[in-house]
Order: sequence, then C-alpha cells, then structure tokens
Amino acid sequence: MTSSTPHSGPGGPRALDRMPFFDNAKFLLIALVALGHTWEALIPPHGAPVLRAVHNVLYGFHMPAFILLCGYFSRSFTGRPDQIRRLLSGVLVPYLIFETIYSFLYHWLRGTDLAITPTSPTYLCWFLIALFVWRLTTPIWKAVRYPLPIAIVVSLVAGTTPISGDLALARVLMFLPWFVLGLQLRPEHFARLRTRTARLLAVPVFVGVFALAYWLFPYLNDDWLSSAADNTALHVSPGQDLLTRMALFAVSALLVASFFALVPGRRMWLTGLGAVTLYPYLLHGIVLRVSEHYGAFRGVRQAGLPGVLVLSAIVVGVVVLLSTPPVRAVLRPLVEPRFPKWLVPRAEAVPAPATVPTAAAEREKTLAR
Repeated sequence: MTSSTPHSGPGGPRALDRMPFFDNAKFLLIALVALGHTWEALIPPHGAPVLRAVHNVLYGFHMPAFILLCGYFSRSFTGRPDQIRRLLSGVLVPYLIFETIYSFLYHWLRGTDLAITPTSPTYLCWFLIALFVWRLTTPIWKAVRYPLPIAIVVSLVAGTTPISGDLALARVLMFLPWFVLGLQLRPEHFARLRTRTARLLAVPVFVGVFALAYWLFPYLNDDWLSSAADNTALHVSPGQDLLTRMALFAVSALLVASFFALVPGRRMWLTGLGAVTLYPYLLHGIVLRVSEHYGAFRGVRQAGLPGVLVLSAIVVGVVVLLSTPPVRAVLRPLVEPRFPKWLVPRAEAVPAPATVPTAAAEREKTLAR
C-alpha cells in the first residue's frame, strides 16, 4: 500500500524503499524497453508516423527512468570490498558473458566477423558497462557540491565532443545526469508523485508530448534520443546541439515524473517480476534478433495496427516468461554468477560475529544490491 502524501509514519518515505512501487516500475520499464526494440524492427525509415511518435515518446523516458532508479539504488555504494565484489559478479561478469553471446549471435545471424571486443559493447550490452562505470563513480558525486549541475554540464559537453565508441562512453556521459539525479533522490521525492494531482497531470503530459513527437516526426533523429552521437554526427552546430539537448532534458524530466506518477503502488502480479529485470533485459534481445532473422515481423508489417498490437502483447508475454523461476534457474550461472570464494581475501572470508541486523542495515543491504 502506498501513501499518497509524504509522512514519516508507517508506509511513509522511509518505508517506500521496501514497497512494491519500485518493482512495479522496474517491470513496466523493462517491458517498455522490449517493446521499443521490437517497434524499431517494424518502423520503416520514412513511414508509420504514429508508431514512430509512440516510439519516440517511449525513448524519451524509459531509459532515463531506468537509469534514475539505478542511481537511486546506488545511494549506499561507497566502494566497500563486498560492494565491489557484487558489482563485479552482478554487472561486469554478465556483461562479458553476454557481450560474447551477442557477438556469436550477430556472427551467426548477420554474417559479421566474429570478433569479441569487450571494449565495444554490442547491441543492448552497453547498459551493463555503463552501469558499471556509473556505480564506480558514485563516491565522486557524493564528494562534490552541486553534483547534478556538474553532471548536466558533462553531458552537454559530451554532445559537442567527438567520442569513440569504447565502453559506450558517449552514452555513459550523456545519460549521466539521470544516474546522478537518482543518487540525489530520497523516498519522499517519489512520495510526492504518488498524489492524485500528479496522476491527473501525467496523462495530458503524455498526450501533449505524443502530439509534439508526431509533429516533429520528419525532423527528430533517433540518435538524439539514444544519446550516442555528437553534434557532428547529427549535422548540427554546437549551439543547436546544446539547445536541443536541454529541451530534451526538460521533456524527458516531465515524462519520467509522469511515468512514476502513474506506476501502481500496490502489490500486483508483476511486482515479483520487477526484482529480476536483468533476465528479460539480457535475453529479450536474443529472442528479438532470432525472430527478426527468420522473418517473424513481415506479416506484422502487412497486418498494420492489429498486427502491432498482437505482437506487442506477445512481447510482454515473452518478458514475463523470461522472468519466471524456471528460466532463471537455468540461466542463473550466466546472468547472476557467484563471486568465487577463493578470490575473497582470507581476512574477509572469516565470518563476523553474529549480530541482529538493524532496520537501517537491512535497508542499506537492499539498496546496495
């Protein structure tokens, strides 16, 4: 149960970390990520303005919101050895594993040269290496004053600077403000969005941004929303790049706030699935690329809107399937590998005296995952 107004009692901001709201948001976001990738395969280069507008609205908030949550749940990261080990086993190793898998997949499906290059992320693997870098920088943002304005400046400068594709650095820098914003947020900030007024305002925001995206259909390049290209690649001047990115930041902020306002706060069938979003994130791309290779989308394009709606429902079903216990049990060694005990320093391997965990310690443990 979610409180609609911030307060300090049971169910208030301090308890919000443990409420279903965040897991609901994470599942909805991962489903939207899969839908966005699927719609990309359906949209022709110069057609389908309605679907393209929906796609652009989606890309205006789904990754910023997901990255913001990653920052929010990184607030307790200080670089302790146990946190570094979780970061290595939970983010870096899965990145290396799936970077290898996607390299083989692209070689098989597209005939590309088989070259496993961990410094050049393939397809959706960029997010893992970006998260690895962002989380490592968390102590820096805690150590400086005005972290969010600094991160915004870094992001804007990155948009006017030629950057190589190594380690998805362009996206790491351009999406950085959303991670830093998440680090600054507290439960009470999310609680302020759990009001009836915020929910009522969220709907016209989405409608208005959709109308804007539809109007800008011929002009809005996907590279603006993917944050992977500098101003020279976008063929605009540095001044145009800065103004456009600031406008996109403002629109994305409205969409992110509206999305969180609409996320259900009660426990639902999707709540438990929101705790395991890494599985559908890493796996749905394999299903999508294989389906695309074997022509699964040709009939959908010909069927028009009904075909898109049916395929979208199937995609959500696949996301649910990839989140289920049987799939996780089989693929856990790839997605959630354990850190080898023999690599833990001997002094830390000695169990500490048993203590009764406090509520604060339990909350820190949850946030550090």
